[in-house]
Amino acid sequence: MIRAGRMYRYYLRETVVGDGRRPARTPLRVAQEQAGVPVGRWMGRGLAVLGLAPGEEVTEAQLRNLFGERGRHPYADRIEADLLAQGDSPKQAFRAGAIGRRVTVTGVDFVFRPQPTIYLLWAFGDEETRRVIEAAHEYAIVRVLEWIEDEVAVIRYGKDGVYRVRPPGGLVAARFRHYEARSGMPLLHDHLLLSVKGQRLDGKWGSIHTTALHENTVAASALYNELVAAEVCEALGLATEPRIVTPGHRPVMEIAGVPHELIRWTSRRSDQIAACLTELEEEYVTAVDDDGEPRFLPVVSERARAKLNQIAACKTRPPKQSARPLAQLRAWWKVSAILTSGVAADVITSLLKYARAAAAAIRARVAAVVDVALAAVDVAATVFVMNEGGRFHRRHLLAEARRHLALALLLWFG
Repeated sequence: MIRAGRMYRYYLRETVVGDGRRPARTPLRVAQEQAGVPVGRWMGRGLAVLGLAPGEEVTEAQLRNLFGERGRHPYADRIEADLLAQGDSPKQAFRAGAIGRRVTVTGVDFVFRPQPTIYLLWAFGDEETRRVIEAAHEYAIVRVLEWIEDEVAVIRYGKDGVYRVRPPGGLVAARFRHYEARSGMPLLHDHLLLSVKGQRLDGKWGSIHTTALHENTVAASALYNELVAAEVCEALGLATEPRIVTPGHRPVMEIAGVPHELIRWTSRRSDQIAACLTELEEEYVTAVDDDGEPRFLPVVSERARAKLNQIAACKTRPPKQSARPLAQLRAWWKVSAILTSGVAADVITSLLKYARAAAAAIRARVAAVVDVALAAVDVAATVFVMNEGGRFHRRHLLAEARRHLALALLLWFG
């Protein structure tokens, strides 16, 4: 959740420069160059009405107006200056720079990152592999934003928000790319700062219902994962396989042929957070007040666990590493993995080759045991029933096909 004021200043100070610490009085573009991250880019179908274009660079003034000044037009400064020059009063000029009512919550931050096996291929692969994966990553983000615009976002208006409409013109978002985690490990991910401002059919501006956005965060993440994996597999000749990450939970689909030891190599911070969370939960269930009575319920609720997880993340958060160019980071990651991951050097330096070989082996095994025609009928029927005979999209078929394949692989080769 992005709020005007202190929260916005945090984003401007750290998130837009790769989670680094932006030096005081340093222009945004200069700070991004020093941090080794690309400039932010505008996205969304709602850009046209604001005079912006997809892929256009995000400036500090535009960010300040839309997210820091309680939801003003990105070009509010220019609009006010022009009207003042024409003789309008300061009050009239200020009103002209607004897009609807002023709001406190100005945006929602979506974070998109591919599965570990994908960003490991991105980190250790050659330049062509890196470009392919980044292109798939960007494509998936664009598609997810389109899904949010078409299926999720609603503007509430009228008494008690009784009326709800889709923003027909779409939404506006600023995307910022990061290359590494706080630990310095590889972690390709983008922050999508989605503005809550949307325009109704009558031309009036309203605010997107943020609850609807939060309720669909998991669905958006699942759709992104499906899309980016499909694009990467098709472009690089790879395949996914089910892996049990947490016993008792459904398997996750990862790129076959990428050693699990490499994933563990990148997850040191996750291990630290998990250990700290265990300690915090123990303190939570044993805490007593001054009279010796339990302060909380003896069971940690999901809401309490989420809060404790945030505390654990903050307590274990390491200081940001010095900014380094991506090429230097990729060279350092490869050397570090060779020395400390326990994976053979030739596997790390030829990770794409090993992944392609694993994909070829999976295709050969699946062809021998999976009747494609029957699987297609089963997948289509399942999607039809799950959607109660209503409208469904290619992404629904793709998701169910992957689940069907995961089950088949587990049954036959688990």
